Amino acid sequence: MSLPTRTAVLVLVDGDGAVLGQLPPFDVRIPFWPETEDLVDGARALGAEISVLRFLSADGPAHVGGVVTYLAQLDGGDPALAPTSFRLEPHPLRAPYAEVGGPAASLAWAREALVAAGYGTPEAVRQRKTWNLSGLWRLETARGTVWLKHLPPFLRAESVVLEWLNAVAPGSAPPLIAADGTGRQLIGHLPGEDGFGAPLSVRYSMADLLHGLQRRAIQDVDALAARGVRDRRGPLLADQMVAAALPWLEEIPGLEALLERLPNQFAELEACGLPDSLVHADFHPGNVRFSASVPPAALDWGDSFLGNPGFDVLSLSAGLTPHESEQLTEHWAALWRQAVPGSDPVRAVRLLQPLSALYGAVIYSTFVENIEPSEWPYHADDVPRCLKMAVDQG
Repeated sequence: MSLPTRTAVLVLVDGDGAVLGQLPPFDVRIPFWPETEDLVDGARALGAEISVLRFLSADGPAHVGGVVTYLAQLDGGDPALAPTSFRLEPHPLRAPYAEVGGPAASLAWAREALVAAGYGTPEAVRQRKTWNLSGLWRLETARGTVWLKHLPPFLRAESVVLEWLNAVAPGSAPPLIAADGTGRQLIGHLPGEDGFGAPLSVRYSMADLLHGLQRRAIQDVDALAARGVRDRRGPLLADQMVAAALPWLEEIPGLEALLERLPNQFAELEACGLPDSLVHADFHPGNVRFSASVPPAALDWGDSFLGNPGFDVLSLSAGLTPHESEQLTEHWAALWRQAVPGSDPVRAVRLLQPLSALYGAVIYSTFVENIEPSEWPYHADDVPRCLKMAVDQG
């Protein structure tokens, strides 16, 4: 299936935030909205050296393709610009890396941190992504590739999780080189390939990785919570689900009845005997790096939380046939039955199916609450979509 073309419109500002105008529209190779590498190259072809700051608007609801308008800072060049009606206004929820001067500040921090860590000054820098959940740059150093990842404040606990993983299970996640506690972090490059579309045979090793990390995390749950990792254990998650669903009760038939059943569902889930642990929360194969010569390692821990470990095996099963999903779940469940005799992991996963969709509404509503309205198109439709899915599955 061919993907729709993305046509970029870049509104430019200078280093003081003065609006300069906009570049002529141009088509880019990668259709996904957050991807910036083609935007930088396209602007360069038009005589502008830029840093992409943030998404402004699109002519359709999808996250891919269409005419997409961005704000970018002119760092050099003298391009021909058309007039624009855009006016730059402040917003309290704007990510630091999306502010004028934000990318430069992040890169300045990264250069100092790399020198301090013995990597030297980066030899090349490429902006790869910017959206409401992260800014990402690839930096080439004398010691190899390093990634600068700048997260908005509400996701900054990823560096806490990475620090913990590096300490208890080196190689299971990207090495954390430096973090400033505000969302900026430098992480090392992992060998291998992203596991999108991985067959069942490969996902068994991913399940082994997941179980090993989660079993190790059981003893450190309270410590991780104290350091700022999101706490979604039992009743806390139930309350968050209700809060995410309440605005939609009148629009989604069956939602109120589903919420009324939540206390019983959580009681049944607790009776399954799985201990609370660290949950990746987006453990699909594409977030796992692997190859024939290196063991799997998990990326993107920004959504992670403390709660029931069964959520992750549901994500890991995405794209499998029902029979394959059962096989993978049973493989994962056997590990937990060995670790926690008397537990019923398979029943826990069955109970989590509708709860997982409700959790999706929680996470997307969290995103919407913490990003400026211009970027809501990324996530706003996801909240009712997840709630309707929960009703259908419940």
